[in-house]
Amino acid sequence: MKIEKVINNNIICAFDENENEIVVMGRGIGFRVREGMEVAEHKIEKIFRLDNDSSIDRFKALIINMPAEHISVSAELIEYAKTVLDKKLNENIYITLTDHINFAVERYKQKMTFPNAMLREVRSFYRAEYLVGEYGIALIEKRLGIRLPVDEAASIALHIVNAEYGEAMRDTIDITGLIDRVVKMVQEYFSIELDESSLNYERFITHLKFLGQRIFCGELSKEQEVQFLQMIEQMYPEDMECSRKVRDYIKEKYGHHMTEDEVAYLAIHIRRIRR
Repeated sequence: MKIEKVINNNIICAFDENENEIVVMGRGIGFRVREGMEVAEHKIEKIFRLDNDSSIDRFKALIINMPAEHISVSAELIEYAKTVLDKKLNENIYITLTDHINFAVERYKQKMTFPNAMLREVRSFYRAEYLVGEYGIALIEKRLGIRLPVDEAASIALHIVNAEYGEAMRDTIDITGLIDRVVKMVQEYFSIELDESSLNYERFITHLKFLGQRIFCGELSKEQEVQFLQMIEQMYPEDMECSRKVRDYIKEKYGHHMTEDEVAYLAIHIRRIRR
């Protein structure tokens, strides 16, 4: 592993055994070394491997003047998220979350904290990711001695959701808003409160997440057999009617046409959460 460029005393760029460009972090790893020298492997604390040269360049530009402890705490949090969620995260999270944590810490030092308008929705719809966000707040306090407000747990969670689905932050926020509106529509239609701790509620939210992804990615679902649709109509007429109201809202709000197949499957999930 050879050094390509020294960014600072604690961060260098290097080429691995396959000639892929990587960013390497470790205390003193860039001290009194130069291009072409071998990397002191005993000093390596973290290796960042991003998807492409553009991402590597963006990451290098981001961290060049950033405190090493901010980069370190972000990397530790990302590794924790990968472990507890058991999901593959888009490698660009090393750019987006590191930038966010650094900015959040700097804002806090300047006494500039802002509420997250989606705190309630994120806590409800992305429970596992929100818990990772809470862990992140505790980790930042432990490593940096700064206690960020609980709203930051929701912000961290949204970055993780982005990385899970490979979406832009704008799409994730739009999908979250869609989920919130549909949940309220179902509750209002049947005059009920949904049990957010139930497995059926969790399945319902997951179904809405994928529906939202199809809407904002412009994907269309295929129709099912007519017999299947007729069966759902006969078994769950009220749920189908509620589902059609959701379909009409989505058509008016987002210009997306839900197929009768999608309407029927949504009705099945509505029936489950009502039970």
